[in-house]
Amino acid sequence: MYLNFYNLRKQPFHITPDPEFLYLSPSHKEALAAIIYGIEEKKGFVAIVGAVGVGKTTILRSYLEKADKKRLKIVYVFNPRLSFEGLLKTIYQELELPVESNDVVEMTNRLYEVLIEEYRAGNTIVLVVDEAQNMPVDTLENLRMLSNLETSRDKLIQIVLVGQPEFEEELQQHRLRQLRQRLAIRSTILPLTEHESMEYIRYRLEKAGVSPSAVFTPASLKTIVKKAKGIPRVMNVLCDNALITGFGYRRKPVTRGIAREIIRDFDGLKWPSAGRWWFPALSALTVALIAMAWFLPNQETVFGRIRTLASVEQNKESARVATIVPPPPAATGEAQAPSAAAPQQEAPPAAENPPSADARPGAGAALPSVVEKRSEAVKKSIAHGDTLIKLSREVYGRSDERTLRLIQKNNPQVVNPDVIHAGGMLTFPLLSEEGEGIGR
Repeated sequence: MYLNFYNLRKQPFHITPDPEFLYLSPSHKEALAAIIYGIEEKKGFVAIVGAVGVGKTTILRSYLEKADKKRLKIVYVFNPRLSFEGLLKTIYQELELPVESNDVVEMTNRLYEVLIEEYRAGNTIVLVVDEAQNMPVDTLENLRMLSNLETSRDKLIQIVLVGQPEFEEELQQHRLRQLRQRLAIRSTILPLTEHESMEYIRYRLEKAGVSPSAVFTPASLKTIVKKAKGIPRVMNVLCDNALITGFGYRRKPVTRGIAREIIRDFDGLKWPSAGRWWFPALSALTVALIAMAWFLPNQETVFGRIRTLASVEQNKESARVATIVPPPPAATGEAQAPSAAAPQQEAPPAAENPPSADARPGAGAALPSVVEKRSEAVKKSIAHGDTLIKLSREVYGRSDERTLRLIQKNNPQVVNPDVIHAGGMLTFPLLSEEGEGIGR
């Protein structure tokens, strides 16, 4: 996918073992030499041990590809979780031999005859057990039965055991001491050093036909090498993903930032979305801080404006209620109903006996003429800041104790005269000249 973008002839970082890209560090050379010597000199057992991903299988396949196929017959066991009987049947199948009996002794004797024939024909039979640490202990213990198949000079079957460090630990068991003694050649493949890791990546890129500096920056290579810790398979995965990501970003060469991104993906860590998850949160926090910085110094001004607006709304409501109260008719000694035909009412005359300045609540002072002339009860809505005393004075011109009791009597919802709720409606009854209610 990215070959043309980076001018590569072929993919340099295959995950599968590719002998063409085999990079031989000192320990890899030693392992390859051990395999060649053990098989060609017919030493019987060869053990190759190394951590996951260091290139054990690549070394083995590199040898098998270059070996003489006419003289070398390979029995490759990929899944070693077999009983010894199952292992013998696998060998029979690979050598195209019919299984005539399930008895282990008879199968072993028949295999010995076949191996003698191959030996006389100049052929070598090689049994390769990959992931040998997964082979059951009983099967490993019986492998020495195959190593007993020999001539006076050579072993008739060469057995290569390839495993992880756990295989070495397993071989330390007491019951496997005879097999351990038969391991003529052992070799351990070590992780690459930092310098060898750099050379490993450069070697593969040059094999693919491109200069390393045209594909990776030095900083990105250091980042990948540090993460891989000398394991070639990890380096292959990281480099391959870096090239894919760089191709997606149209970035050449691959930068350190891209290397860090694919390492996070390799570790299974989640990256923020393209919109950067922290940006909306930061923006919201910034707005909140700006609002606080403006609001706190101007707190009094803000609340003052709120109170002013509330007062204006209250005055508007009072004016609206006052306009719907019908004006009283002309005085005739007692209240009369207003004429429906009259286009408008005349202004009421001044009261003949206005209340004295020292009139006290309950003293029986006469009602103002504006009240005496009303012919029906008044309904008035309660605005913010209204009290029963205030409304009584607005309607009757006074707020003595008797008047307040009459208002409360006509408004049973008012339990406490000192507490009335805005938004409610009060009924103010028509009063007689003596101040008694005469209707609701």
